[in-house]
Amino acid sequence: MPRVRGRTLSHSAFLLLALACAAACLTQPKAFAQLEVAPPLLRAVEPPPRDWTSQQLEERADSLRAQKLYLDAIDYYKAAEKSRKTRSAALYNKIGITELQMQRFHDADKDFHRAIKADKKYADGYNNLGVIYYLNKKYGKAVKQYRKAIKIYEQSASYHSNLAAAYFSQKKFETAMVEYARALQLDPEIFERTSQTGVAAQMSSPEDRAHYDYMVAKMYAQMGIADRSLLYLRKAMEEGYKGIDAVYKDSEFAGLRKDPRFLELMKARPQAIPN
Repeated sequence: MPRVRGRTLSHSAFLLLALACAAACLTQPKAFAQLEVAPPLLRAVEPPPRDWTSQQLEERADSLRAQKLYLDAIDYYKAAEKSRKTRSAALYNKIGITELQMQRFHDADKDFHRAIKADKKYADGYNNLGVIYYLNKKYGKAVKQYRKAIKIYEQSASYHSNLAAAYFSQKKFETAMVEYARALQLDPEIFERTSQTGVAAQMSSPEDRAHYDYMVAKMYAQMGIADRSLLYLRKAMEEGYKGIDAVYKDSEFAGLRKDPRFLELMKARPQAIPN
């Protein structure tokens, strides 16, 4: 017989104990139904040295952020800002970006506002504040901030691309295309860098993603970049774009229509990939 604290159980007591254990097991939640909370982020390095200069602290913070040690990076950025005699829009902006990477949107919003308050002409502050609004699906507010950034510095491809993304999310496709075209003009690599994290990644609708891919294909065709135009045409078809036959009418594709690879692609007509 099993023992509990040195005593022998009677047969009936043992049965009762066994039944109680069985009942307890039946009432336990299944492993797949349990939620596990990740441990809180911990600091991994020593606190900012008090005798370091603002520049040293900022450079260390940049390195920590690159290593994804975000809490430590924020500590060093804040120490760098505190050691300065004047407010730094760039430092507040870096703090906001780090908080955004941690998905602390409320804190990031505050620091982007601080960056703008420190320097009314700091374009990145307006752009990044627009990103906060965009991620919260407040597209009208996002447009307002992006336009402010562009008014200060028109030569940023990212600002135009972000503005286009907001317009696209508002279903203002033609307006979006104008901004995408300007972004592409400023930086022909803009879509290659943002395709996995930008507007296309944010779209929940396959129809919207397909429309976006078609628009990008059209812009690349207009610029004479055939390879990428064909790539995005294929993506549009794989996303199930229903207006693909417009490729035979849209003037932007006039040159591409003479390319044998275009004829081969349209003959193959890749099937839509289920989502």
